[in-house]
Amino acid sequence: MFQLNPDDGAAVWLTVKLAVTVTALLLLIGTPLAWWLAGTRSRLKPVIAAVVALPLVLPPSVLGFYLLVAMGPHGPVGHFTQALGWGVLAFTFPGLVMASVLYSMPFVVQPIQHAFEAIGARPLEAAATLRAGPLDRFFTVALPLARPGIVTAAILGFAHTLGEFGVVLMIGGNIPDRTRVLSVQIYDHVEALEFAQAHTLAAGLLVVSFVVLLSLHGLKAWRGGTP
Repeated sequence: MFQLNPDDGAAVWLTVKLAVTVTALLLLIGTPLAWWLAGTRSRLKPVIAAVVALPLVLPPSVLGFYLLVAMGPHGPVGHFTQALGWGVLAFTFPGLVMASVLYSMPFVVQPIQHAFEAIGARPLEAAATLRAGPLDRFFTVALPLARPGIVTAAILGFAHTLGEFGVVLMIGGNIPDRTRVLSVQIYDHVEALEFAQAHTLAAGLLVVSFVVLLSLHGLKAWRGGTP
């Protein structure tokens, strides 16, 4: 039975840690953003929606390059973090988290937004007639009804973060135990012609991706069969 070497194990652990952290942050940030996009009539809605969806069409290397410039010692984010005494975020785990949040944003915001839009106005109006305030309607009506969409968003955000390569390589580089995630570790094995190790890690990601898709289809079938 093949055993992961210490470098592979560290890359797997760092990747899972990154995916869990990013998914939690995306749910905290993306849920209110999706709620606003679902209900607003602001002229800024198309602009904000386009910015959120930009990672879907923008090459990861382009996004990674501009994030690297922004986080660097001469970039606006770099100036801000250095003024706070945090140093620069490039080539650090917090930098990976920030980049991954931006890169995986549409995979979380869009499913939640669609779930909120599917609720319609009637349940919220009924809650309002019972004197429920805006926050009360959001937490007691909107969130429970949008739960399947939120679960879908969490699964997609987690899985997408697991497989990131271009953005994390640009922002984090290839530092063992600090920024070397699973996709970068597979790339290193291939470059070193270590195909057995690369196959083991890649097969693991393939299985995880299949399970994710299977769970999403199962969730959709369950929702379709729920009265």
